[in-house]
Amino acid sequence: MYQQIFFLLFFTTLLSFTNIVFCQKAGKLNPEVHPPITWQQCDATGKCDTIKGEVVIDANWRWVHSDQGTNCYTGNTWNPTFCTDGVGCSQNCSLEGAQYQSVYGVTTDSSAVRLNFITQGQGKNIGSRLFLMSNATNYQMFYLLGQEFSFDVDVSKLDCGLNGALYLVSMDSDGGMTRFPANSAGAKYGTGYCDAQCPRDLKFISGQGNCKGWVPSSNNPNTGVGGYGSCCAEMDLWEANKMSNAFTPHPCDISQQTLCNGDECGGSASADRYASICDPDGCDFNPYRMGNHSFYGPGLQVDTSSVFTVVTQFVTTDGSPTGTLSAIKRLYVQNGKVISQSESTIPGLTGGGITDDFCTKQKQVFGDKDSFTQHGGLAGMGKALKDGMVLVLSLWDDYFADMLWLDGSYPTTASIDKPGVARGPCSATSGVPTTVESKYPDAYVIYSNIKVGPIGSTFKKTL
Repeated sequence: MYQQIFFLLFFTTLLSFTNIVFCQKAGKLNPEVHPPITWQQCDATGKCDTIKGEVVIDANWRWVHSDQGTNCYTGNTWNPTFCTDGVGCSQNCSLEGAQYQSVYGVTTDSSAVRLNFITQGQGKNIGSRLFLMSNATNYQMFYLLGQEFSFDVDVSKLDCGLNGALYLVSMDSDGGMTRFPANSAGAKYGTGYCDAQCPRDLKFISGQGNCKGWVPSSNNPNTGVGGYGSCCAEMDLWEANKMSNAFTPHPCDISQQTLCNGDECGGSASADRYASICDPDGCDFNPYRMGNHSFYGPGLQVDTSSVFTVVTQFVTTDGSPTGTLSAIKRLYVQNGKVISQSESTIPGLTGGGITDDFCTKQKQVFGDKDSFTQHGGLAGMGKALKDGMVLVLSLWDDYFADMLWLDGSYPTTASIDKPGVARGPCSATSGVPTTVESKYPDAYVIYSNIKVGPIGSTFKKTL
C-alpha cells in the first residue's frame, strides 16, 4: 500500500555509462544477455514441471545515448540536443545492453535471483527492477485466477527503510512494440513498465519520450517527474523487509498499459491523488497493521532471520480459472510447518485475508478513502489476473516517505493510537534514503523456487 512513492525510488548515481533512463531503440555497443532462471508449473496432483526463463532489467536503469554515444539524459535532466520533444527523443536515443552483475548487482543461480542493494562499479547503482521473461523477446505472462503463486524469499538482510517487492502488473507481453511502433527495443530491453500509481518518472511511455514538462526531483539527483504517466493494474504479492510485510491488490478501470496526462495520473505527483483510472492505495493486508505485532519478524512466528515460503491463493466463486475473484489468501511455510496468515485483531475488522467485505470495513475502520471499491474491487483485480500479468522482482528504498507506510507509522502526522497508522516497529526517523544507503550498502534480497499451479499444489503441507 502507499506505493505511490514507487516512481521516485529506482535510481543510480550516474557516471558515464550508468544513466538511469528509459528509451525505445536498441543500442549496439553492449550485447543484451539475460541472466537465466527457472520456475515451476504444477498440476493438481502436485507434480511440477521446470520451466526455463530469463530476467531482464527495467529500461529505466539503462544507459541511453545518441548514435554517436552522447548521453541523452544525465543526472536528472534531458539533453535538449536530442530530446526537445517525445517523438524526436525516441528517434534520436538508443537503449544499451546491461551488465547485470558488475553494474546492477543482479545474479541468478538455477531457480534463484539475488538483487544487491548497492553496487559500486563505474558508478553507484542503487536497487533494481527486473521482469521475468518466457524467452529473449517476451515477458512471461501469468494467469492466476483459481491458482496459487508461491516463492521462497530471504529478507534477513533487509532492514527498516528497504523493500524487497515481488508483484504483478498488466504490461504488454512484448513491452509495447506491437501497439507502439516507435518502440523497437521492446521487452528484450525491459520496456513498457506501468503500475497502479501511474508513475511519471518513466523516461519513455507508450513509445515516446516523457521530456515535455519534465521537472527534476528536488531531493534526488537522478530522477524527475514528466508530464505523462503509465497506468495499469497491479497485484502486490509481496512488499517486505525483515520487520514488516504486506500484500495488496490495486485494480484499474482498464485492462492494459495506458498513458495518462498530468494531474489525471493521480498519485503524489498530481494535485489529486485519486484522480487516475487506477486505485493508488489498494486494499492491503499487513499483519502488524492488522494488530498482530508478534507474527512476523526476526525470531517471531514467521522468522525472517531465515528463508521461508510465501503462498498467495486467488480464490474464485466457482473454484475455476474463469470464475470471479472472491478472495486472496496468504500462508507461509517455514521449516516444514504451514503457517496460516494471522487474523486481524482490530475492533470492527475481522478476517485473515482479502475479500470485498474485508476491504470495505477496513476503509471504514481506518478512515481511508475507498478507491478500491471505486475501481472495481476484487472483480476488477480478477479481470487483470484473467487477462495475464507480468512478474516484477525489485529492491528499493524510498525518497518520498522513508518506507514508513510499510514498516513504521504512517501518516507521520497521525496518532500512533489511531487504527491503521501503526504498520511496523520501525522508528519515525528510520528509512531516510541517505542513511539507509550508507548504513546498509551490503543489503540484498533473494527470490527463489517460484511455483504456479492449482490451489494447494505448490507446497508440501507436512514434512
